Amino acid sequence: MKNIYILFILATIVFSSCTKLDEELYDKIPGDVYPENENQIANLSVEAYAKLRPIIDDEGWWFLAQEISSDELAAPTRGSDWYDGGKWVDMHTHDWSNDNEGVNRIWGNLWTGITTCNQILDLMHGLPQNEALVKKAKEVEVLRSFYYYLLLDNYGDVPYLTSAKNAPDLPYKMKKEAVYDSLIATVSGAIPSLKAIDNKYMATRYMGFALLAKLYLNAETYSGTPQWKKASQYCDSIINGPYSLATNNKDPFITDNENSSEIIFSIPFDEDNFKGFRLHMRTLHYQQNLEFDMTVGPWNGFAVVPTFFDTYEAGDARKDAYHLYGQRFDTHGNKILDGETHKPLDINPHLPALTMVAPTYTPEQIRTSGARVGKYEIKKGTKENLSNDFPLFRITDFYLMKAEAEIQQGNNGDQWVNPIRQRAGVSTWAGTTLTQLLAERGRELYCEGHRRQDQIRFGVWGQAWWKKPTHGNSKEFFPIPKWASDANPNLLAPPK
Repeated sequence: MKNIYILFILATIVFSSCTKLDEELYDKIPGDVYPENENQIANLSVEAYAKLRPIIDDEGWWFLAQEISSDELAAPTRGSDWYDGGKWVDMHTHDWSNDNEGVNRIWGNLWTGITTCNQILDLMHGLPQNEALVKKAKEVEVLRSFYYYLLLDNYGDVPYLTSAKNAPDLPYKMKKEAVYDSLIATVSGAIPSLKAIDNKYMATRYMGFALLAKLYLNAETYSGTPQWKKASQYCDSIINGPYSLATNNKDPFITDNENSSEIIFSIPFDEDNFKGFRLHMRTLHYQQNLEFDMTVGPWNGFAVVPTFFDTYEAGDARKDAYHLYGQRFDTHGNKILDGETHKPLDINPHLPALTMVAPTYTPEQIRTSGARVGKYEIKKGTKENLSNDFPLFRITDFYLMKAEAEIQQGNNGDQWVNPIRQRAGVSTWAGTTLTQLLAERGRELYCEGHRRQDQIRFGVWGQAWWKKPTHGNSKEFFPIPKWASDANPNLLAPPK
């Protein structure tokens, strides 16, 4: 299924590279005939899904910003490496501006996804209508709503456009409450038309349920009014669906994870044909290519925040499943040596600082400290891009969301938390608190792009952690990028 999906994406990208979406695409088939069948209808939406590809790496920055700005992950300056104009330090310390690279690229990438969906919908609405085409249009509306959900979550007040052809040249922002209401209405209205199948690469009915559960769970952030009961109900729709907790913590993150029982909606990365997942390159030490017989050398960057690493108790299977630290060995069992110090590569999981330069810090501290991200399998012979699917929604998250929604209503959430803790090999809880739940969400969902949102929802975003200082709630949303407001001054006006 994954390979077929990627072939559809490639075919569509090649075709659309010389064809604008707002032009007629059926120059070989009469307009009153095209699309001739359900396969042709299905192909109309593929490019909209292809726009998910950049969001994990620095082309789109969504994943990087959610993690680097949180208490989970840091991109420390290591000597002369990884300063990059201060963008990584600024993201972690919440010292970004309206011209920060992450702020700029999240906005641009998500709007590309939204605009592509709107162009495709404009095309669909101009074709002869039939039931299959109407249902496919609803699917694209839900995918557009997913892009809008990420835009809303990161920027708050944003323009809300449902057509590319009829969009104003200089749109105004809409209040985040109104954007939230529109997304709820759109997804709720589309769900009856969505396919009730387990397809991890499509906006299915279950993906729609998951999106609604996320919107309702964060309703207080978006609209000012909590919606815990509705969040709980939509979590039930997912939990009662065709998904189940994997036996092993690593199963949803192996290279061949497209058949994982946990994944609801994902991006089908492929090292050759659908590139864009390079987390291993950003986190592994320079010489860890020897550990995996990699064909390229990694960049020695990202490391877990030490105070977060310490939240994993002894015996928690996720501590070693999700992190790489300690003495590293090559594929023949030999100790790997650091290329500069020529000493055994023994990674100290406790990163000493966000900026490490000589002579304050030793070469070992600069080059080899900080546990590295090992959550996503790095198979032997890995190239610059991973082939693991990236899970945007997976069932374990919705167990924990269900627990949160129930606790917020004064109920007990233990039955949803304890299966996850049991799988990790740690003790179960009685009377789970919200403080415990936030910590458990961090341990379980580490490096899946949820932490920034979680910390905002739980009210701890403005608190200090590790090297990040205390601040108020004014930084719950990123600013509109300067390049965007320069092009459209209406973005600086009060939302309508």
